[in-house]
Amino acid sequence: MGQRSVLMLGGSGQAGTETAALLRRWYPTLPLTIAGRDLDRARRVADRLGTATAVRVDLTRGDLGRPADERYSAVVAALWDERLHGLRYAQRRGLPYLSVSSGPVDIAPEVVMGAQNTGAAPILLASHWCAGALTLAVSHLAREYERVDAVRIGAVLDERDTGGPAGMADLERWSATTSAALVRRDGVFTWLPAPDARAEVIASDGTAVPGEYIAILDVPSIAHATDAPNVHFAFAVGASTGRRRGGPASLEVRIDIEGAAPGGAPLRTGRYLTHAAGQRPLTALGMALGVERLLALRGAPVPPGIHTPEALVDPAHAVERMLEGGAVLTDAPGAG
Repeated sequence: MGQRSVLMLGGSGQAGTETAALLRRWYPTLPLTIAGRDLDRARRVADRLGTATAVRVDLTRGDLGRPADERYSAVVAALWDERLHGLRYAQRRGLPYLSVSSGPVDIAPEVVMGAQNTGAAPILLASHWCAGALTLAVSHLAREYERVDAVRIGAVLDERDTGGPAGMADLERWSATTSAALVRRDGVFTWLPAPDARAEVIASDGTAVPGEYIAILDVPSIAHATDAPNVHFAFAVGASTGRRRGGPASLEVRIDIEGAAPGGAPLRTGRYLTHAAGQRPLTALGMALGVERLLALRGAPVPPGIHTPEALVDPAHAVERMLEGGAVLTDAPGAG
C-alpha cells in the first residue's frame, strides 16, 4: 500500500496553500488532500499541486462530513476549528494532528483532549509566531550560549500582511480573549495588564514602531527551551521596512539574547530575522516542518502526546530551511 494522504483542513487558504506547495517541493510524491468548504477552490489548489485531491469538509460535524472508509496519514488544521472536530477526528483514527490557530489561552481544550487520550496519537501545538519558525530560530541561536539569562523578541507585522481573513480572525480572537501580556520575569511567568504591556519595537531600518507585549506560545516555549528566566515578546502592527523602502510588505523580527558564552564570559547578541515576502513563507515553513516530523519523514517516529515545535524539530535544520526559502539572519546594529 502506498503512503496515505495528509488531510489539510483549510488547505485552500493562504497558509494551507503555501504549506502544501512547500511540502510538494520537498516531497514530490507525498499525497495531499486539500479540504475546505469551497470544493471548487480546493480543486484549483489540488490541480496546481499534482499528487493531490480535493474534498469538501463540514467542520460542524464530528465526522467532518466525510465517508467512514477514508484513510489519512495525518490531519493538519490550517484554520481555527472552534469545535475541535478535526482533532477528535484525528484521535479516533489514531492520526497525528497539527494546529496553528490556538492562542495560549484557548489551547486549553486541545490540551485536555490530548491528556484524556494520551495513547491516541501525537498532537503538535504550533500556534506560535510563524507556526514555530521563530522559536526554532531562537533555539538555534541560543546554542552558542552556555547560559541564557534573557531573550527579548520584537516583531513587526505589516498591516498588509496579516494572512487573509483567517489570519485576521485569529488576531482579533486572540486580542478579545485577553488583553494581558504573558512574560517571564526572574523565572516567574507573569501576566501584565494592558497598561503595563506597552512596548516599542525597533524595525530593521531603525524605525521605532509602537507596540505591546503579548501573550503568545513562543514565550513559554523559548523560556523552557533555553532555560532563560527572562523572556518577552513585543509585537507591533505597522508599515514594514520593505514597504517603507517602496517594496512589498516584509517580515522583520529582532532577537536579542543575553547570557554567558562557554567558559562564563558575558555574551550578548542581537539579530534580525527578515523575509522580503512577509510572514507567509515562514508560517508555511513552520507548518511544513511540523508535518515532516509528524510523518517521520525526517527523524524518528513521534510518540503519542502533546508536543511543541521546538521539542520535535531540529533547530539547525529549521534555520537551514529558512535560509533556503529566502529568510535572512543579520546582526542588529549596536548589538553585541
